[in-house]
Amino acid sequence: MRSKFIGYQCSLCAKDYSSDEVTYTCPVDGGNLNVILDYAGINREFNPGDIFKSSEGSLWRYLPILPVSDPGGIGTPLHRAGWTPVYNTNQLAVELGLGSLWVKDESRNPTASFKDRASAIVIARGREIDAEVIVTASTGNAGAALAGMAAAIGQKAVIFAPRNAPPAKIAQLLIYGAKVYLVDGSYDDAFDLTVQAANEFGWYCRNTGYNPFTAEGKKTGAFEIWEWMLHLEPVLRKTLVIFVPVGDGNIISGLHKGFLDLARLGWLDQMPRIFGVQAEGSAAIANAYLSGTEVVTPVTAHTVADSISVDLPRDGVRAVRAARDTNGGYLLVSDKEIITAIGELGKVGIFAEPAGATSYAGLVKAIKTGMIQADEAVLVINTGSGLKDVRAAMQAVTEPTIIEPTLAALRKVIL
Repeated sequence: MRSKFIGYQCSLCAKDYSSDEVTYTCPVDGGNLNVILDYAGINREFNPGDIFKSSEGSLWRYLPILPVSDPGGIGTPLHRAGWTPVYNTNQLAVELGLGSLWVKDESRNPTASFKDRASAIVIARGREIDAEVIVTASTGNAGAALAGMAAAIGQKAVIFAPRNAPPAKIAQLLIYGAKVYLVDGSYDDAFDLTVQAANEFGWYCRNTGYNPFTAEGKKTGAFEIWEWMLHLEPVLRKTLVIFVPVGDGNIISGLHKGFLDLARLGWLDQMPRIFGVQAEGSAAIANAYLSGTEVVTPVTAHTVADSISVDLPRDGVRAVRAARDTNGGYLLVSDKEIITAIGELGKVGIFAEPAGATSYAGLVKAIKTGMIQADEAVLVINTGSGLKDVRAAMQAVTEPTIIEPTLAALRKVIL
């Protein structure tokens, strides 16, 4: 299959670059680069039916509209990333007064988070450019995704993570065999060190937003939503609203990029409205959106949702545009609301980590403030498994009752 990747365009100055001219960000202004595809060529060779008839049950079913070639690894976790389920959550819909509510559960990815999508595509790109080592900064999920996907095909991976990342996430990094360095600082400190190390040692840097192929991986979530949407009644497709947790901004911008690609191909009838949700303690992108600007000012982030705890978002401008350009918006939620949301999602069989539950907390607030109406169709994205951060999950529940192993003791507590 010939390459569909023809170059980049800066998201700030709109300068075009050839595919071999740059690697990470715009040399002029540091803006994030958008990957440009040969849309006309794709339309000449493919149509949606070619995708729909595929038996591939992963993000690789969308290979005709991806900027990379298949990296191999069929039968490994690398070829199981994506194609996650969408659950109908009628119980929650009734409680919230909504007619339709679904949750797309990204915890079903091989390393249990949305980040597997980006890592799979970056690894594919790394194979194309003969990268010996791929490195990333992470609070846990992106690193676990890179480590797991890399392990599947024998790719060397190096991870820099804050030393206070949840132990379960650090365990994943180590189990997958990556070289792990715990940084005595924040995620942003780890990010900066990763870029320096990549430049010094010639490693290929996966860092979220910084590497343009991360958004290309995350846009596969939009492709899946598009294919799922086609089975909805037309009236529901026209009113679809998507709620997305936001930290660095790369997931929401990646989803937006995916819908834009489909629109450029003429394959998307209706652009969904996209709402980003940030924790009050990590609100740099929401602050920019709510102030009517694209200038993202750093904050000192502090939130229970470690996966979206970011001082300086690296994909902030595109994240602002994702909500603004789709007639969506941004909401802020407290840590208490996030913890409550973990318990609410649990009632319908979905175990979300704090970042993943943030999107549902945002939906609850949007309904209370009148931003969402009862007749709109809503899709909430859970970005990661609650097993990633059990300590946070325990704050959402009541401690179990301890009893003696007798029927009398059981009868006493029941009655």
